[in-house]
Amino acid sequence: MKKRRLRPLWCCLWVCSLAMVWTMPAVAQQPLGAASLAVFAKEAPESLDDLQAMEARVKELVTRLTPSTVAVRVGGAMGSGVVIEGGYVLTAGHVSGKPGQKATVILHNGKRLAAETLGRNQQMDSGLIKLLEEIDVPPVEMGTTSELKRGDWCLCLGHPGGYQPGRPPVVRLGRVVRIDRTAIRTDCTLVGGDSGGPLFDMNGRVIGIHSRIAASLTANFHVPIDTYVATFDRLAEGRDMSGTARPVIGVRGEDHDQGCRIIELFPEFPAAKAGLREGDIIVSLGNAKVGSLLDLVGAVNNHEPGDEVTIEFIRGNERLSRKVKLIEHPEETKPGDE
Repeated sequence: MKKRRLRPLWCCLWVCSLAMVWTMPAVAQQPLGAASLAVFAKEAPESLDDLQAMEARVKELVTRLTPSTVAVRVGGAMGSGVVIEGGYVLTAGHVSGKPGQKATVILHNGKRLAAETLGRNQQMDSGLIKLLEEIDVPPVEMGTTSELKRGDWCLCLGHPGGYQPGRPPVVRLGRVVRIDRTAIRTDCTLVGGDSGGPLFDMNGRVIGIHSRIAASLTANFHVPIDTYVATFDRLAEGRDMSGTARPVIGVRGEDHDQGCRIIELFPEFPAAKAGLREGDIIVSLGNAKVGSLLDLVGAVNNHEPGDEVTIEFIRGNERLSRKVKLIEHPEETKPGDE
């Protein structure tokens, strides 16, 4: 991740506000009421009560999520990550690097643990690391990108500038600016060292992993969590998904309230060979739910040519499934074909 110069006054005010969060004493975790979460459904806070509810929610989430947010060192490179179930650490692909490397995971209290890099997907910038030692840290809950919408509030944690002893993960509150099949864009300002850190929704579920930035302070990009779910088995196997070949099933589709409706099938392509028909509504592919054409594109692109996946679809009043083997995207197909 390239360096970014923050505006001095803005940075100062932000750091001061975060310092109050960082130094809050640990308290027993208690679920907050619906009122504290409801404020995040508003376009903007409307009163002092709203601001206090937002503050309370952020403090509760920071207390809960800080222990699971880690720093990652692979060789001379530093980044961030987040602990999930099974002793795995989600991070960015450019942080984990090639599979099979020695890595060090640093907890917020400075404890260092041995780890190993597993698989990565260079196209999506997703990566996975496995801890080689026992860890007494609660794993975070996985969310889903399919529920996100523009304007949703989100919480960003990470180690900007790399791990610094005595400084817990840095917290930034922001909103979703844009969502597509390859990235979530937010206004949570990222800098070098944040790469691989978690992006959370206001329920405390991880919805993305920090990936890259652009010149603007609002141009911060995160790998959608759905790609980790869809490719987890291959990441855990240590596969290096670094090829540029794009997979297809051979359909053209459109959004439907139940999923993605097939409007055209290409003869001799996987979907047609498997017996799918025009008018079928695809509702899932592999482990990914499909609620739109964009979801189908993302689900297909989370695989590689040669992978065999199960497609579930609706035909009339029936819910059916077929196995298909993905093939490489041929040059003669049109943009948007899947």
